[in-house]
Parts: sequence; C-alpha cells; structure tokens
Amino acid sequence: MNDHQPGSAAPAVNFDKLVQRLDESIQALEESRSFARAGKLPRVFDIARRVLLQPGGCQAIEERAQRLEQAGVFAGTDWAEPGILLPSLTTHSLQSTNADTVVVEAFSELRLLAVARGLYLHPSVSSEQAHHYLTQVLAINLGLLFGMTGEAEREQGKLALISQAVVQYVAHHIGYEHVIDSLIEEIWRILQQRPIQVTDVRRMITQIALCRADPNADLGSSGRGADRLISSLYGPTRACSEDPGTVVYGQRLESMDAQALQNEATGFARSMHDTGLVSPYHAAFVRFILEDQDALLSEALGLSSTGRDCLLCYRELVHTLIFEGIFPETAQGLYGLALMLERGILYQPPVAPALWRQIRLSLCPEARERLQLAYGYEPQPAAWLIQGVLNMLGQPLGVGQGNNPTCQSARALSMWAYNDPDYLLQMVAWAARDNEIMMHFEGKPVSSAQSAGGVASEVTLDLDPVSLVVVPHLDRIYAEMGRLCAGREGDPHRWVNPEFHGWSAGRGFAINVDVGTGKLDNPEGFIRHFYASYHPYYNGNQPLIHPQPAGIAVTDSAARFIGWHAITILRVALDPEGQMRVYFFNPNNDSGQNWGDEVRVSTAGHGERFGESSLPFEQFTSRLYIFHFDPLERGEPADVSQDELTRVLDAIYRSWGVDRVPSDSLQAEPPRTD
Repeated sequence: MNDHQPGSAAPAVNFDKLVQRLDESIQALEESRSFARAGKLPRVFDIARRVLLQPGGCQAIEERAQRLEQAGVFAGTDWAEPGILLPSLTTHSLQSTNADTVVVEAFSELRLLAVARGLYLHPSVSSEQAHHYLTQVLAINLGLLFGMTGEAEREQGKLALISQAVVQYVAHHIGYEHVIDSLIEEIWRILQQRPIQVTDVRRMITQIALCRADPNADLGSSGRGADRLISSLYGPTRACSEDPGTVVYGQRLESMDAQALQNEATGFARSMHDTGLVSPYHAAFVRFILEDQDALLSEALGLSSTGRDCLLCYRELVHTLIFEGIFPETAQGLYGLALMLERGILYQPPVAPALWRQIRLSLCPEARERLQLAYGYEPQPAAWLIQGVLNMLGQPLGVGQGNNPTCQSARALSMWAYNDPDYLLQMVAWAARDNEIMMHFEGKPVSSAQSAGGVASEVTLDLDPVSLVVVPHLDRIYAEMGRLCAGREGDPHRWVNPEFHGWSAGRGFAINVDVGTGKLDNPEGFIRHFYASYHPYYNGNQPLIHPQPAGIAVTDSAARFIGWHAITILRVALDPEGQMRVYFFNPNNDSGQNWGDEVRVSTAGHGERFGESSLPFEQFTSRLYIFHFDPLERGEPADVSQDELTRVLDAIYRSWGVDRVPSDSLQAEPPRTD
C-alpha cells in the first residue's frame, strides 16, 4: 500500500522543506506561553494547509498528530475533547470555505486515525472508539470518499482537495473494502436496539443509496447487504420500489384494487417490523386508507390480536392521532403507534384522555421554536411532538440522551413511558404548553422556571421531539434538587432519585464509594447486599417489579475509569444459555459497549428485548456503584460464595477501583494467572 492521495493535485513543491517548516512552526508553538499561543497558530495552519495539498501530506500530519494536539492546536475549540465529537458535524467542517476550519478538522480526523492505528495512545479515547468514530465519518462523507463533488466543493475551491484527501486517506488505512460493509453492520447493530432517534441512521442509509446509484463510485463487491436497508426507506413495497415520490405513489394508490392495497399494507408492516424504520411511503399509504379503507390499518401496522383489539376499542383516537401527527416527514411515528397499541396501555384509564389532550395541545412559543429549529417548519411542531409521544410510549427503551450530560432526565422519561405513561404525558403537557414543570422535593415545590440552572449548560437539538421539549426542564429540576441536598452527608442521589423518578423508586440506598474521598467503601458488604436484593437465587426468587434507578462506573475498552452514569435495572433472569444476567436500560444512545477486562455489554443474542442491554450478573456487579432497594423487604446479606465474591472484587480492583483502595485497608488478593 502507498499513501497516494487522489484528492491532491497542487503544483509540485519541495515537500521536505515544507515539512521542515511545519516542524519549526510546531516547535515554536510548543515553546510559546499560553497567552502567546494564538499568535503562533496562523503560521501552523497556513503551512499545514500547504502540506495537506501535497501527496503524502496526510501521512506527514498523522505522524505529527500527537505533537500538534499537545502543542495546543485544539485548545479552546470543540475539537479539544475528541470523546464528545459528533460524526454528523464533520460534513459542515470539511465543506467549509474557511481554511482554518478545514485544517483543524483534518488535524482531528488524522489524530483519531493515529489513535485507531495504535500510533497514538490518547488519554481520553481508545483505539476502538476512534475506529468506530471514523467509520461513521466515512459513512456520512461517502461523497468525498468516492469523489462525488457538488456545489459545496465548488465553492471551496482548493480546500475541497484537502477534505477529499483526508477522507480518502482515512479510508485507505481503515480499508475501502470494509467501509461500506462495516457501516451496514453498524447500522443493523444500532437498529437492533430500536432507538427512537434514527436521523443519523437514515442519513447513513441515504448516503449508501446515493453512492450505489452513482456510476462513478466503484464499491467492488462490498455493500451487497444494503438492499434491505435502502428499500426500507425508499421502496418497501412493489408499488414504490423505484422510489417514485409520494405524489406519484398517491396517484397509484387511487387506481389499486383491494388485493393490491392488501399487498401494500402487508409489505409496509413487514418492512417496518423487520428494521424498525418507517418509509415516508408508509405514511402516505396509511393516510390514504383512513378515508374509506381503514379496515387495512391493522394490516398496515402489523398488529397482533392484542393490538387489533386495542385499535378497535380506540378507533377514533388512533385515527385522529394519525391525521394530526403522521405525515411523510413524521412517518417514524407509525412504528411507535403500532408498538403502543401492542403494549395495551390505552386500557389504562388516564392514557386515552391524556392523548386527546395532547392532540389539542397549544404549544408555547419556546417549545415551538425548539421543535422548528430541530425539525423544520413542515409539518407543524405539534405534529412532530405527537410523533415523539407515540414513539416514546411505544419504545420506552429507545430514549437517548444525545450529546448531553442528561442521563438522569433521559432515564426518567424512559421509566415513566415504561411504567407510568400518563405521568409522562402530564410532563409533556406542562413543558410544551406552560414552559414550566413543577415537581416536589420532600414536600417543597421545585419549578423548572425558577431553577438556577441545570447540569447541562445548553441542551442540544440532537434529541427526539419529547426529549427536546421536556429534558431542559427536567435537567433544571434535577440540578435544583441536588442543590437542596447541599450540606447533607453522603451522596445526594440517596434523596434525589426517589423524589425525581417517583414513588416506585426504592427508598433504600446503597453506595460503595465514600463521597468525601472517592475511595471504595465496604465493597464486600455492598456486593452481598446487591445479591440479596436482586439475584433470584438469593432473594427468594422474587422478580423485580418496578424498574429501579442505579449508577455504574463506566470504563473504556482498556478498563480505565471514564465517569459515573445513570441506568435503569429492568430485570434479572436466566439467559437462553442458563447464565444469570442483569437486563438494564442505558440512555447513552448506543448501549453496545466494551467496558474492558472482558466486560462487553450485549444488546442482542442473550435474551434481550428491544432496547435492553445485558451483562452476566457478576460482571454487572463489578461496574455497579449505586443501587436502590425497598428497605422493608431487605433480607440478610447474601451468602455469596467466597470465589464469586473474590471474582467481583478483583474485577473492581482491575478497573475503576484500581486507585480507589483506601490507604488504611488491604486490597483483596490479586487474581490468579495460572
């Protein structure tokens, strides 16, 4: 393999001298004080831009990626923390007409490539995370990868050559033949979790479709598994297989006989339940049959007898929800509607009246503005919110926190949709209509409108419609409850979690970390207590009744501590292989993760339902640091075998607890290696 860059076509210059000047400029930046660094950056960027325009330029920058970062080229910018970068934003940077923006983005991609290839051991990003990120970057920028230029590249001029060279260089080292295939595999892995927010997945599939349709794009033998994904959006049935557009498709529907309409309904339902994605044609079809063919609605939604019964009982409500909230743009709501009917939650007395209120809800200007900023002006914001409500009620485990530190709020929305749907609808009504949510903390009212601020300084727009409207309020209330605990001894989650999440959260509280010192605090007693509360073999075979909030110490693939994270324990049960597993909800957008030390979170293949994550009980316990329980049901500490207890303790000491052993206590024996 060579490092030829197809995108580079600049006049030949003395490359070695140019690289030497780059090294000198980096050295000057390294030696400058922080207040003088800004004056040195323009020279670095200018020379780097000229280097990147030459064959071999990307390799030169990649080799200097660590020096560039440590010298401070990313200081004070969004690129300073690679762990929070969003692949979807790279398109705007790579297509920018600002030379510095393109160069900094190039620095960032080549830095992560160096990390992915093991050339740079980064303190906050593992090689697997970097590889995963770059795969998505390539997917979203397939046009640059295969040289499909457009107006944006024409506006860029020579800068477009840099963007193309960087993307092609990254693909060259990750492997062209694997880009599309790994992307397809990644899409299916994400879809198995049935997320509510599928905007990025749709964008990736669209890019694959455009790439395959371009005669100049040579994919070789890759991409053969993309047909089902592409057809799920752009041609799930025979009548729309060539993607004719919703107007033409509507005309075809008018001339169809009953059997043809039946075939269309069945085809749409099969595609939707197969992938979790809904085609705009599906929405057009459902709106068409509501007029005088509504008997096909059950078929079009793919309902079982449970869902059909619910549809028949609440026919007018369902029709109105579709009429007001389901359009080609909001088609994804049909999947939520189908699953909501299958759950049978409309039979709970408050839910149907609450949905009627939602249909007629008048949105406040603030909620309307956030929805329009995120989703546009067509259809109306109220329709987007109805779609969001349907998806959240149908997919309570599909909620994601987006690029926000709001795992507590996302967890609360999921718990309410799962366990208390009418309470969720009340929250949506308050936030969307009144721009205020009022909750109580130990009898004292807490208002989102009067809070001093939330955990997140600003809630981003990469959220589902319900989260977009409600999370800013919940985040401020959660933070305010934490402030009301100031001065109390211990972890504030002890008091905040039950008040914030509701009566079903256990009032008992266990933590294995000393809040003051950050050191481990009686981990053995903590483990025995968790087994007694949750493990069926030690708690009298009592299944978990209500989902319970819990906290985990998240680690990366090298088992290094990353941070504390909020999850929900859903159930504990034997998997198909007879192994006891904890099934839990993780609101971090993608639940399939490698936490190091052979702890790999599973999302499919071990008895998981859509949206669930799972780990063997021992492995889960080794990452747990907070759980709740019913103090009235607490039994004696479980008589866990010493071998099992030692395995869990060793896993803690090898990962997030490695530097948390109190100085006045002895660590458990190290694991045997024989």
